[in-house]
Amino acid sequence: MPSSVTLIVALGAGVAGFVQGLSGFAFGLVAMSIWVWVIDPQLAAALAVSGALAGQVIAAFTVRRGFTIRLLAPFVLGGLAGVPLGAFLLPHLDIHWFKAVLGSVLVLWCPAMLLSKDLPRITFGGRIADAVVGLGGGVLGGLGGFTGTLPTLWCTLRGYERDVQRAVIQNFNLSMLTVTLVVYVASGLITRSMLPMIGLVLPAMLVPALIGARIYVGLSEAGFRRIVLSLLTASGVALLVSALPHLLR
Repeated sequence: MPSSVTLIVALGAGVAGFVQGLSGFAFGLVAMSIWVWVIDPQLAAALAVSGALAGQVIAAFTVRRGFTIRLLAPFVLGGLAGVPLGAFLLPHLDIHWFKAVLGSVLVLWCPAMLLSKDLPRITFGGRIADAVVGLGGGVLGGLGGFTGTLPTLWCTLRGYERDVQRAVIQNFNLSMLTVTLVVYVASGLITRSMLPMIGLVLPAMLVPALIGARIYVGLSEAGFRRIVLSLLTASGVALLVSALPHLLR
């Protein structure tokens, strides 16, 4: 593989590792927005899942936040149903349309939330709504490690405090990414030829993830909310930038 491609993959892993350490999610979105220019979607998905899972393992030891099983369980149960579906769709999905739709949602919705000082909290739906969001997160996880996007947005709309939201997202992502990696290996989506690139991604994201996790500890509630929504918006822009040239051809 050309050295320029190797450098871009390592750079994407480092940037995504820092973002995930800081926010608890978004490794796949950030990394894919960089990698999509130089590697094919299936390899990018395998690298994103591997790197995101490594980041969540790091966070489990460096940013420990207690969680309530009752709160987390609906997300995880929904996600378990969604991961195999996402992995099944991955080889058949038009990745550019997928990025355009997801990017549009993030770009339209997140700035509105960011600019609104007093957002009304969503209280309806209960555990069923949480499970549906978990299902969506699982499907996105199977499509490329995007497990945290929808649950993070949903937890923000629910009005969860910073540490509660971090606990839900961190443990949900850890569970879903583990299942996604197992599904990828079992279905042959991860091949031996991908192992050298996975071996490049893991050390490249390690130190940036630790730095991001260290910065998170000092964030206020308002600062954390601004960072999360800004990252979601930036991720949406990156997805649109990568998708639109292909769709306009």
